[in-house]
Amino acid sequence: MVQFEVPAIVPADPQANITDLLVERVKATPNLALFAVPEGDGWRDITAAEFQKQVIALAKGFVAGGIEPGDKVGFIARTTYEWTLVDFALFYAGAVMVPIYETSSSAQIAWNLTDSGAIAVITELPDHSARLAEARPELPLIRSVWEMHGGDLDTLVAEGASVADDEIERRRNIANGADIATLIYTSGSTGRPKGCVLTHSNFVELSRNSAKSLHEVLDMPGASTLLFITTAHVFARFISILTIHAGVKTGHQPDTKQLLPALGSFKPTFLLAVPRVFEKVYNSAEQKAEAGGKGKIFRAAAHTAIEHSRLLQEGKKVPFLTKIKFALFDRLVYSKLRTAMGGRVAYAVSGSAPLGHRLGHFFHSLGVTILEGYGLTETTAPATVNLATKSKIGTVGPVLPGVGIRLADDGEIQVRGINVFKEYWRNPEATAATFDGDWFKTGDIGAFDSEGFLTITGRKKEIIVTAGGKNVAPAALEDPIRANPIVGQVVVVGDQKPFIAALVTLDPEMLPAWLSNNNLPADMSLADAAKNDAVRAEVQRAIDIANKNVSRAESIRKFTILPTEWTESSGHLTPKMSIKRNVILEDFAGDVDEIYAVPVNTTNVSLS
Repeated sequence: MVQFEVPAIVPADPQANITDLLVERVKATPNLALFAVPEGDGWRDITAAEFQKQVIALAKGFVAGGIEPGDKVGFIARTTYEWTLVDFALFYAGAVMVPIYETSSSAQIAWNLTDSGAIAVITELPDHSARLAEARPELPLIRSVWEMHGGDLDTLVAEGASVADDEIERRRNIANGADIATLIYTSGSTGRPKGCVLTHSNFVELSRNSAKSLHEVLDMPGASTLLFITTAHVFARFISILTIHAGVKTGHQPDTKQLLPALGSFKPTFLLAVPRVFEKVYNSAEQKAEAGGKGKIFRAAAHTAIEHSRLLQEGKKVPFLTKIKFALFDRLVYSKLRTAMGGRVAYAVSGSAPLGHRLGHFFHSLGVTILEGYGLTETTAPATVNLATKSKIGTVGPVLPGVGIRLADDGEIQVRGINVFKEYWRNPEATAATFDGDWFKTGDIGAFDSEGFLTITGRKKEIIVTAGGKNVAPAALEDPIRANPIVGQVVVVGDQKPFIAALVTLDPEMLPAWLSNNNLPADMSLADAAKNDAVRAEVQRAIDIANKNVSRAESIRKFTILPTEWTESSGHLTPKMSIKRNVILEDFAGDVDEIYAVPVNTTNVSLS
């Protein structure tokens, strides 16, 4: 059994809770700008001391509103400054937040609030309140609903003015490291969401150790980040707590369509994103270049960037001609992309899904080191991450201090350490099933290299076994196909079938630009595009590229393009945009059956 374990580099403090991280930050740098909020065409700084003052005032409001220590409070909101303000105010009041994805349906809201036993809810927008109202008949425990859009946070602050500072300090100190800090529900890609009990120590010890490991990222002059992925997800939630501990200025942009303007004005030094964001940045730049008649130049620049980065990582000498081309493209292409991202981004932390070598090397040549990592809700986000001084593109890095990872005989990744959750809420059966002693069984399959860098190869439950007995990991095929600009999502099929095939959806955002650049009507419907020969040829090209990474027995022989989208609202994607494979296979069983109605003997025959 392969195992890598790294001792914690910061002594554990069993009595510490998350609020101590803010208290320590204010003591160390009270006047440091810890946040910035949009104001006019720019941003207004909020110091550590001012943030703490606002946190305490709102915590008093929660106390005045009847919240008791240990109470569960649901929160549905976008990624904004107020999200972290509410988060810490609830910590100071001694409460436990139950975050809810802002895209959740009323049924999902009802489940999270009912299962958690929440007694109050905070909503941000009228739409959130409307969905909560639909679920309200199923929520007899909910005593209070506070609507941010109605000014209820200000009302709470006013009502809490008479609450004594000593009461907040008392409540702030009630929880110790072993106590529940938050109840985060899994995204539910394989069934009904389970509540993960994450403790104060999970966040405190992981933040303190990660800050040491990632100090080059967090301690660089003027370190700042712009959060745009949902703070209801453990990935952004952990970073929002880590940045307070590390003294990194944080801005927020909930509307990803406004991301580029926000990057340009905020000018962060590092980003937090999922691979789909990096794919969109790359694909948008390529299609924009194509529309301007410079597509050939962009592709040549991308090829040079990837080759240049690959040679450097392998420790090989970069040929003189490649150096010349790299310098030329740096002026013509790379510098413009750096400027579009604000001009100061030096690092980007990527998680949730594999990024792939191509994008990793491309952004590395732009001067952006992508630190790909791996983790789950159950591991408080990161278990491994590439470091500024120890990084390999294509891997998810070495284990973090305080964390151990071992690989079972079947390759399953198992984790123990400071980051591993306590239990599934009110679900001892699921808890028992997912632990082997103190090792959490992730369900993911991976492999270590000799230096302890982990590579994720697939999900244990998603391994396809063909009729010929060949084991196929879908991710190895799906990730490179999804990188194509017109592909929205892809699901590889073939369990107990004679060959591997794929269901493909188109990306409605990228498709019009691609169609226009290929002299086709930009307003072509998804249904018509799915049958269009040029579109099918482009999808075939993406599949051919993916097939080069696998053996013939594992390659995709047929595909069908569906005339629809897979979205969260359709029930086919989780809030973090992961595919719900079991739901898709059930809903599109007829399309899968049609693929296998006529056998094939040749490679790469598309379904017409």
